[in-house]
Amino acid sequence: MKTALLAAIGAAVGAAALWVTPLLALEPLASRIVHTDQTKYRPSTSVHGGAGKMAFTALLDFHSLDTNLQFLHRGVIDPHSGIGHHFHNNCEEMFVILDGEAQFTIDGHTSTIKGPAGAPALLGHAHAIYNATDKPVQWMNINVSLLKGQYDNFDLGDKRENVTLDPTPVFMNMRLDRSLLRNVTSFHGGKGSVQYRRAMGPEVFKTSWAFVDHMVIPPGASVGPFSYRGIAQFYYVMAGQGTVLLAGRGQESSAIKTGDAIPIQISEVHSIENNGTEPLELMAVGVARDLHKEMESTDARAGGPPRN
Repeated sequence: MKTALLAAIGAAVGAAALWVTPLLALEPLASRIVHTDQTKYRPSTSVHGGAGKMAFTALLDFHSLDTNLQFLHRGVIDPHSGIGHHFHNNCEEMFVILDGEAQFTIDGHTSTIKGPAGAPALLGHAHAIYNATDKPVQWMNINVSLLKGQYDNFDLGDKRENVTLDPTPVFMNMRLDRSLLRNVTSFHGGKGSVQYRRAMGPEVFKTSWAFVDHMVIPPGASVGPFSYRGIAQFYYVMAGQGTVLLAGRGQESSAIKTGDAIPIQISEVHSIENNGTEPLELMAVGVARDLHKEMESTDARAGGPPRN
């Protein structure tokens, strides 16, 4: 009887482990990379009670990482359109614009921010975005939840049109400005120099969201092979092309280009090389295993020391 019970418990635990294993992690590297395809954007009006219309699609969802990434959305906000003011209590979300400018709102305070840039809405806070210009704005939305697969929102019925603007934002925001990057030689043991900056670190977020990094890899340079012991992440290619390499089940490599999203799981040793002719610009978003946010990374080449 005891043996049968233990076997049943083992089977249940095994089934649960299979359920939480990210589907994309079981696929070859090339298959898990998602390409931005504007023909797959879904038109939407009055998003969270916002003005006008926009179009978007999900590049990644809560199956994509073995941590609590809820989704990565990519789309476009039409002129004089936006996403209405709304709260999140069980997840954190950040709107990012890749060009132009937009009016970002956090907790009723609104400022115009030029892209590429973003502003996070933390647990229990409200946010909105509005494109007051006559041109479409390229947009991205990143969401990290407290519990895997759990999303919530509370709409306020506020379009945030024709509002008073604060000349200087009174909320946290990040600029993905190349002029803010610093040169790092042999980044994670890679070739040449990479321009790098941690735009937002673990202290910003209340969930297991760990960081947002911005980097530019010049032609011929690379980020050497490394891994995070407690963090899964995805890269989004903002510009350029190159190659990502993944160690593990034999060496895998795949070409990447502008608009690609590349999921990397906990402890996966990976590297990125710019074998193109133009700078390869990337945003990296890390989501930790838990709220402890173990930030240590290990360089695989030549037994490199752990980094924080």
